[in-house]
Amino acid sequence: MYMESEYIKLASRQLAALSTEAVNALLMDMADAMEQSADAILVANAHDLERMDPADPRYDRLRLTPERIAGIASDCRNVASLPSPLGRVLSHRVLENGLDISRVSVPFGVIGVIYEARPNVTLDVTALCLKAGSAVILKGGSDAEESNKAICAVIHNVLFEHGLDPATVTLLPATREATAELLSAEGLVDLIIPRGSAGLIRYVRENSKVPVIETGAGVVHCYVDKDADMDKAKRIVYNAKCRRVSVCNALDCLLVHRDMEPRLAELLAPMQGQVQFHYGEYGREWLSHDLSIRIVSGLDEALSHIRQHGSGHSESIVTENWRTADRFLLEVDAACVYHNAPTSFTDGAQFGLGAEIGISTQKLHARGPMALEEITTSKYIIRGNGQTRN
Repeated sequence: MYMESEYIKLASRQLAALSTEAVNALLMDMADAMEQSADAILVANAHDLERMDPADPRYDRLRLTPERIAGIASDCRNVASLPSPLGRVLSHRVLENGLDISRVSVPFGVIGVIYEARPNVTLDVTALCLKAGSAVILKGGSDAEESNKAICAVIHNVLFEHGLDPATVTLLPATREATAELLSAEGLVDLIIPRGSAGLIRYVRENSKVPVIETGAGVVHCYVDKDADMDKAKRIVYNAKCRRVSVCNALDCLLVHRDMEPRLAELLAPMQGQVQFHYGEYGREWLSHDLSIRIVSGLDEALSHIRQHGSGHSESIVTENWRTADRFLLEVDAACVYHNAPTSFTDGAQFGLGAEIGISTQKLHARGPMALEEITTSKYIIRGNGQTRN
């Protein structure tokens, strides 16, 4: 057995009893300890990187640097600075019989997160779950095993210093058996969130006995309309594709109105020498310096293409025609839809939510960046004065 259910459940109850001030102090100390332990974390990360081909698109996701560790610590501090998502009154009414009914936000209890070669997720997820009052079970991939162990060692030290059970944040071994146990943990785990490739998400959805929120793969499009401002279009397309190619909000397919085809070379010029262009290969999440391109007859064909090949993650239109933009924003079925801005902004921190667990592409409970509010649930609190039901 990889999980001691009694200890994890007890830890979750202990955490839920902490004040907001105590949780914030815990997170601030974790951020400080992360930076103070940067050298040890980088050594562990170097061992992971040695096992991966630098040409692998996952290599950039796996790689930590002093700057990235500082960024991870900063995200943890951001989460600490945010208002608590717990105890919020979501609705309130008093019935004719005098019953006072409130719906209030509460912790899930224990959240399991399965993720791949992204060690930053280890602290991001921990910070969010702790702030939201839930213990967390982490199941990272084997590619980042040493990095995850090093980061979790830092987390456990801080938990111990604050008098909390290390089981509050449990890191499972990077094995298939541990994954199977987590997916079967009815009664122990209240929610599972997979974060990674389409294959990982599909496997979790098909095999979990625990409720799942999907953070889907991103097959991301940008449609450059005939009424687009070329200077804006070049900046937006370049940033969406080249800011960081290995992340889920990176541009995968560029749709260009046929009236703009004579200026296609100008549009692509900022990416020349960096990006490999493909024609006729659609519906693929590249996670690399590759980009699909399609010339379309207009908005209708662009919308049809996105319906057929999109994943419901992030889509963008570049146009100065507000009527065209409004129709695109209305008809595109995705978690995040942009007008004259790159999809690279699809990120919990960029949305002012602090760090995120992932981008949910489903429609139940949460959609888009999943941050603090999205990893709480609710309960009804009913206050009476001796009323009885007929």
